[in-house]
Amino acid sequence: MEYKKSGDLIALRVSRGEEIVGCVKAVCEKERVAFGSITGIGAVDHAVVGLYRVAEQKYYSNTFDGEMEMTSLLGNATQKDGQVYLHFHATFANADGKVVGGHLNEAVVSGTAEIFIQTAPGSIGRRRDPVTGLNLFEFGGN
Repeated sequence: MEYKKSGDLIALRVSRGEEIVGCVKAVCEKERVAFGSITGIGAVDHAVVGLYRVAEQKYYSNTFDGEMEMTSLLGNATQKDGQVYLHFHATFANADGKVVGGHLNEAVVSGTAEIFIQTAPGSIGRRRDPVTGLNLFEFGGN
């Protein structure tokens, strides 16, 4: 991976064979991103996406292998317990145009991925919601 920072924008290129979530996390840690918006596109050959069932407070994941275009990567970077916390959703299309997507757990690049991280001053924290089990934005004091 390589990246370039200009003002409050980071442009990240994730290379063939690299895993997207891990690369974004590494850049956010290095650049101390505590409040950011993330978008991207690219090509992958392995993706794990899921669905959170609120009533069960549990994620269910599906694994997809084969050539796919990452048609959309949307997410954010915040903080939980003083560490970078990433939350992504993504969609992937195969050669037939069939699309899968959901909460992104991992994706391995087959060609390249081009990702932008838009940062903002300050930080947003996370706290676990006892009703849903989700880690929600926490604005107090941040």
